[in-house]
Amino acid sequence: MANALRIGLAGLGTVGTGVIQLIEENSALIARRAGRPIQITAVTARDRSKDRGVDLTPYRWVDDMGELATAADVDVVVELVGGSDGPAVTLARETLGAGRALVTANKAMIAHHGAELGALADAQGAPLKFEAAVAGGIPVIQGLRDGAAANRIDRVYGILNGTCNFILSAMERDGRDFGEVLADAQAKGFAEADPSFDIDGVDAAHKLSILASLSFGSRIDFEGVDIRGIRKIIAADIAQARALGYRIRLIGLAEVDGENGGASLFQRVQPCLVPIDHPLAHVAGATNAVVAEGNFSGRLLFQGAGAGDRPTASAVVADLVDIARKETGPAFSVPTTELDELPRATAAHRINKTYLRMLVADRPGVLAEIAAAMRDAGLSIESLIQREVADGSALIAMVTHEAREQAVTDTLAALKGSDSLQGEPMVMHILGE
Repeated sequence: MANALRIGLAGLGTVGTGVIQLIEENSALIARRAGRPIQITAVTARDRSKDRGVDLTPYRWVDDMGELATAADVDVVVELVGGSDGPAVTLARETLGAGRALVTANKAMIAHHGAELGALADAQGAPLKFEAAVAGGIPVIQGLRDGAAANRIDRVYGILNGTCNFILSAMERDGRDFGEVLADAQAKGFAEADPSFDIDGVDAAHKLSILASLSFGSRIDFEGVDIRGIRKIIAADIAQARALGYRIRLIGLAEVDGENGGASLFQRVQPCLVPIDHPLAHVAGATNAVVAEGNFSGRLLFQGAGAGDRPTASAVVADLVDIARKETGPAFSVPTTELDELPRATAAHRINKTYLRMLVADRPGVLAEIAAAMRDAGLSIESLIQREVADGSALIAMVTHEAREQAVTDTLAALKGSDSLQGEPMVMHILGE
């Protein structure tokens, strides 16, 4: 058997220790499948004295993680430090610059610096692998880059954040409001003490920008993702959606608008109403799911555990196996210099059905006022539910017929400042086929 592939591991959190456990437990199986042993030789983390539940004595401890980039006993650096900038990106640059392979689970770093790191990897002939950066243990990166390589991908979308899906599923199951479910999720360890990255949609946007680049052969444009999270969803939205035949999910969606010289990239993360007969409507709990639509393959569905130490460690080691087999190639399917620089598409012309929820004064003429604003904007109602709530208010939830998003914007602009509305309306688009 060939010489071992030697690993320098930076970061010993739950994923890092999961990588150690996986390599130790499945070492013989991994060696057979990789064609050579995969061995951790050096490790590093902030605190050397911390008990991590694994035996680190077989491995050389490195105080300065930058040493891993050029260490004589390291062939591949695994970066599990996290963060879009700082030590993580410095280590990535130094590793690739030295012609060493880099494996990372760092979605934020790839979303912000993927083009730069991809170009450096191409120039040095060094593998850059990041399967674990998107959807945990689901092999969606390899599926898009290799399995769907012959296809033109027209659209990619899915449930990309397990915390948000856990919260929405719990709201759906228990009939509780967002704040109560979030507090419970934090108490149980399903959500971070500061959950902003998750519940505000940033984490999902990182992943979406990576998927878009792989799917469309375009440069990563994280800044171009329109992001809206789930903070403003209330139990009534969940109930009304169910009554109308939908479930609410945080959906990241990317597609290319137009063709040839007029192509532009649309990227958005937002809560959507998903038809009950759509596969994503039945994805519950902390599960992730990604749908890619190829012109020959049709709809491809990738589903599984989107986070956690064991699934993410599995994805990291899968990348190591590819490197051991010398199954690499450009990080983003094509050389970085050949990635398209697509302009950002606007949403105004997009045609959707839309869910609108409004808390209004419970008095005659209010519905007529709303209907008049919709009529003037070219927006019509497909279905509507109205129910009384406390203190002389009523809740109106409706689904519109298909119309340009600009019509929804114009409707709300016309109603802005009206004393009929009590609070800001909630807008969610319907996920179409």
